[in-house]
Amino acid sequence: MQKSSMKSILAHIMALSLLLGQAAGLHAEEIVINAVGDVMLAGRWAPQIRKSGYALPFDGVLAELAAADINLANLESPIATGGEEFTAKKFRFRAEPELAAALRTAGFNLVTLANNHSMDFGGKALAETQRHLAAAGIAWVGAGENLDEARKMALYTIKGRKIAFLGYSLTQPTEFFAGLKRPGTAPGYEKLVKADVSSARKQADFVIVSFHWGTEADSAVQPYQRNAAHQAIDAGADVIIGHHPHVLQGIERYKSGIIFYSLGNFTFASKSRTADISAMIRLRLDDKQRTAEILPLDVLHRRVGFQPKIMNGEEGAAVIGKLNDLSEPFHTEIQSRQGRYTISF
Repeated sequence: MQKSSMKSILAHIMALSLLLGQAAGLHAEEIVINAVGDVMLAGRWAPQIRKSGYALPFDGVLAELAAADINLANLESPIATGGEEFTAKKFRFRAEPELAAALRTAGFNLVTLANNHSMDFGGKALAETQRHLAAAGIAWVGAGENLDEARKMALYTIKGRKIAFLGYSLTQPTEFFAGLKRPGTAPGYEKLVKADVSSARKQADFVIVSFHWGTEADSAVQPYQRNAAHQAIDAGADVIIGHHPHVLQGIERYKSGIIFYSLGNFTFASKSRTADISAMIRLRLDDKQRTAEILPLDVLHRRVGFQPKIMNGEEGAAVIGKLNDLSEPFHTEIQSRQGRYTISF
């Protein structure tokens, strides 16, 4: 073989190796997903929030939200001007359309609607909510014009990998649950969740499931929450994100997955003294490792208004200490390294 031919072959091999190495490097690039608690900017304090602007409640965490590929929140109200009010429950919320654009400007590109407020003003308000979200460029899971639509996953392709999201409600009123021909939220029934997660697992590299569950203002995890979370992970979920109690609940590593039973409130129009602290979860996913960073948040109105703030130093450490206490029954401990709080799973 001539030297020139050999050089040409070697050059092709080196070029191919470089391309393969670059492709491998791209595939290994880290995916970052932030998950936060409840967003509810409606009700009696809405005029005050409207006056200051719907973007203001998110200003204290814009840098953290900008660091993620996906930002997920629980939208704890319809965004609508119409609809028929469901008067058979005490608290009913309906946020103004301006909230949708404010959410997107803050960095949110995905919300779960699977909760006990999305149907406060019926199916027409739910449909209007989805129109406002779509116009703002925000996707959703957990609710739809019928059961099939409510069960649909949101599937993203990011940095060469697919991430699936699903959302379910396990809270009353059950009248809010979608039916075959009835709009509503996706019920977290075992059979449905298992089927949906299993299907998502076949299509995605990572599966993240949101549940609305638990007891309001109670940091204790109920047995049915653990059962539902374990079944979802058994079916193929990687991460479970919980909402509804408005306060923090513990964290559990189960098999190869992780469960955040409740993240508490995020931007919430309430002056409650009970809902005082919360957390933003930053998932870092790549081919070699999966970690969750916990960012403590101050959400007590008398300190921060309706604007969550990152808690650092001793204050942040105290929140992590409380989370560790809540997570002790699950034998899960948050690690502290150079001011960052993480769990590998």
